[in-house]
Amino acid sequence: MPKKLIERLRSFLPGNAKKKPVPFTRQVIPRDQHTVSRSNISEPGKKVLNRLNNAGFEAYLVGGGVRDILLGGRPKDFDIATDATPEQVHELFRNSRLIGRRFRIVHVLFGREVIEVTTFRGSAGNSDDEEEDDRKTSEHGLLLRDNVYGNMAEDALRRDFTVNALYYCIRDFSVIDFAGGIEDLHNRQLRLIGDPETRYREDPVRMLRAVRFAAKLDFEIEPATEAPIPELAPLLTHIPPARLFEEVLKLFSAGYGEASFELLTRYGLLESLFPETARALAAGEPDTLIRQALRNTDSRIRQGKSVTPYFLYAAMLWPALQLEWRTRQDEGEPIQPALHQAIAMVIGRQVQATAIPKRFSGPMKEIWEMQMRLPRRHGKRALVTLEHPRFRAAYDFLLVRESAGEIEPGLGQWWTDFQATDDNGREKMLSQVESAGPKKRRKRRKPANKT
Repeated sequence: MPKKLIERLRSFLPGNAKKKPVPFTRQVIPRDQHTVSRSNISEPGKKVLNRLNNAGFEAYLVGGGVRDILLGGRPKDFDIATDATPEQVHELFRNSRLIGRRFRIVHVLFGREVIEVTTFRGSAGNSDDEEEDDRKTSEHGLLLRDNVYGNMAEDALRRDFTVNALYYCIRDFSVIDFAGGIEDLHNRQLRLIGDPETRYREDPVRMLRAVRFAAKLDFEIEPATEAPIPELAPLLTHIPPARLFEEVLKLFSAGYGEASFELLTRYGLLESLFPETARALAAGEPDTLIRQALRNTDSRIRQGKSVTPYFLYAAMLWPALQLEWRTRQDEGEPIQPALHQAIAMVIGRQVQATAIPKRFSGPMKEIWEMQMRLPRRHGKRALVTLEHPRFRAAYDFLLVRESAGEIEPGLGQWWTDFQATDDNGREKMLSQVESAGPKKRRKRRKPANKT
């Protein structure tokens, strides 16, 4: 990045949260001074951009796609901002659908690829008819609806972070920067546009996005941007649990789960997402299994392997389950009923924070229950356990427990060998288990009474 350009951009950045921000100025970065190229954009993305432009509308690649290309990455998603209304976009593309109420957007469908098209957002009170002003906030400052449309400059300053307010023009191949995002990319820092407290109150999920982007990009969160987070973290309780469930998946299913967990803990955000887990950790339960599970998950994602939400949730809630299970046993409940009651309690409280669909909560419960079955290998138990539909996930969870040092190693290797061997080998292994186990005592017969 040319030094003169960086110096010019720096002059438009606000000094800190307490000072009144200096108005941003549109900076047009020509083709020879950036690394974004049409070849970096998917064919569907280029089709949408070109059709909107040819129809007389402004249309730009925006946000993460531009950011990631500038950082040398390959974006998976391509978002487009335009001055066309959602209805105009929908009319232009038969393969599209209008979605959302809080923010009306258009999804243009090309097989499995979805191009998200948003209309330039405007400022409050920008509507021509005040009665039709479609921007509302709650008593806590939460933005309930924002369908006020504006121009490109207003749209840029309505976005969350400076590095996400970069636009690529396919007509002249320039990158347009309104908020100093180029310099923040150069400095590898994440900065909110506008007053951080106000922006977090508008949408508390921005605190989670700050954590996610910082973990993904390996960026530092700029001091004024991070300062309000610990105090405002409880605002996440005003977000619908279903939306928070999706945010949790984004945090832990992108290959940066362990780093995300570290930042969530540091900023006090974990308590709003996993209240029982946070309580258990505060009570002294270790987080080693969580970290090990996230480390393994990150490795799987880097290898292109899939991950399941129920396994992630089983790991994240394990400390809470352990604490509740042990507490119930200390109060005199038998081990098995105590486990079932602990599972019901932990899941019941968790769904109040982040919704867990039943298709995930059921398998999660089975993973936990099978941790008691896996050590029991006598007779035909091992063969029955091996045929259980959730065996593989429970086995993987057992390996995580061993790697985390929660239990002594050995059982995981036994199950690894048991899966790999043939029927004769399994019979031999089961015989060894039987011979190594405690011998059954024979009942002594009472002598018959002599008459």
